[in-house]
Amino acid sequence: MGLIKKMSENVKRGIRSWLQIQSSSSYSIQIQAVVDFELSAIRNRIWYRGDGNELEQFYQQSQEYADKYKFWASKCTPGMEMRKIHTGLPGLIVRILTGIILEDMNDFEFESGSHEAAWKEIEKENKFRKALEKSLKDMLVVGDGAYKVTIDTALSQYPILEWYPGDRIEIIQERGRLKEVVFKTPYSDHRQEYILYEHYGYGYIHNELYRGDTMVDIKTIETTKNIADWQFDESVILAVPLKIYESTKFEGRGGSLFDGKLDSFDAFDEAWSQWMDALRKGRATKYMPEDLIPKNPTTGEMMAPNAFDNSFVKVRGGFSEDKDGIVDVVQPAIPHDSYLASYSTALDLCLQGIISPSTIGIDVKKLDNAEAQREKEKATLYTRNAIVEAFQETLPELVSTCINAYNILIGKPVEEVEVNIPFGEYANPSFESQVETIGKAKTQGIMSIERVVEELYGDTLDEHCKQEEIQRLKAEQGIADVEEPGMNLEGVSVIEGQSGKTAVPDEPEGVPGSSGDSEGTGAAGNIRAGKE
Repeated sequence: MGLIKKMSENVKRGIRSWLQIQSSSSYSIQIQAVVDFELSAIRNRIWYRGDGNELEQFYQQSQEYADKYKFWASKCTPGMEMRKIHTGLPGLIVRILTGIILEDMNDFEFESGSHEAAWKEIEKENKFRKALEKSLKDMLVVGDGAYKVTIDTALSQYPILEWYPGDRIEIIQERGRLKEVVFKTPYSDHRQEYILYEHYGYGYIHNELYRGDTMVDIKTIETTKNIADWQFDESVILAVPLKIYESTKFEGRGGSLFDGKLDSFDAFDEAWSQWMDALRKGRATKYMPEDLIPKNPTTGEMMAPNAFDNSFVKVRGGFSEDKDGIVDVVQPAIPHDSYLASYSTALDLCLQGIISPSTIGIDVKKLDNAEAQREKEKATLYTRNAIVEAFQETLPELVSTCINAYNILIGKPVEEVEVNIPFGEYANPSFESQVETIGKAKTQGIMSIERVVEELYGDTLDEHCKQEEIQRLKAEQGIADVEEPGMNLEGVSVIEGQSGKTAVPDEPEGVPGSSGDSEGTGAAGNIRAGKE
């Protein structure tokens, strides 16, 4: 038995040793970045501009990896050219989203009247509302950008706002916090290209001028000779970067609305171009004898078929009396359903996660009610909420920076600026449907008048108007707030119980259940306990 047990232990140890898993050797994968942030911004801008000529030139010059097999990079075989069509969908998406956001942005709300007055003048001087439209488009297309707050009394007595898109700035962070924004401005002087680097940090502005990779004196060119460095309050930075999404490729930079969608846009253009090419090639073709082909009236030569119409094809035959002299007309069958399915699928891929089809004017169903229409706008609502949230977080910083720059200009101390950026509602139900729903809730007694007014009017009325409406409704319905009558508590005992304090009149002596009755029960006993 001892030998068997020993052999069993050896077998177990052998199995344990045999089942040990050895870790595999480490290996590395090298991935070469094809584009940097600036080139990515240029590519996104070309898609936004919507010019097919620019798209074809860009992709045919970008012969790296997958790009050279895309629709816009492909070249047609000589003699078999096809028409490449750009649908303009990327630019349409950006323009629609920009209009939705800015249309719903209300006037800024300040806690201080002096701040509001200063901002009104700055906003008017810089035409801020119109400038914000361009800024939002650049954020959606490029990914991010920054406002530079400049003080130039020769041009304006108020701070000047200048917008720089993401491909013309560098953002320097330290431990995840903004440290400096570098603005890059190109200049041309005597056929030489210069770039002015303006370093905007907390309490300072530092300027550098470069020609290529060489730094030169700031006074080298006429345009920058009067630019000087500046020191001011270290708690203020006169640059405010703006972004909506985070970039997945470039740390600390903003993400474009087109990130991950360019291949879908390319496929969508290909599906539409192929459909139109099939329609062009599917025209009716006439097969006619040689002697029936139209001739040139001047030279008598037969007219060659055109690549656009291609309306006739020469066949054998002519002056014979057989059937070869008949002109045959052939109309190819075009699979419209297949092309439509491809078009719809490609369009869905382009719009997924960005915007709803009904927002850009695609009528998916005409007979939907208000609730169904609102459901179809959910993708647009998600994108809109992300943009609104970014604006409500960063625009107050911009307003505060402008007002503090004005304070620095006039010699006032830097102060904290409290401002709110309100936005209206988008795709809310119609007023009629709201009245019907809220009216049912009020009739069933599950909603107060105050809540009815709040839900029905929302942000369309201020608090004062809402209170007036509440008072009018209560007066019409016979509900009035009256003062409670007073109560004489003399000769009344107060009983503390689980339900609170209860006032009960004292009973005279000798009455059963009073303090003189030691065996009183019920209410009288409770009163006596309260007196004791």
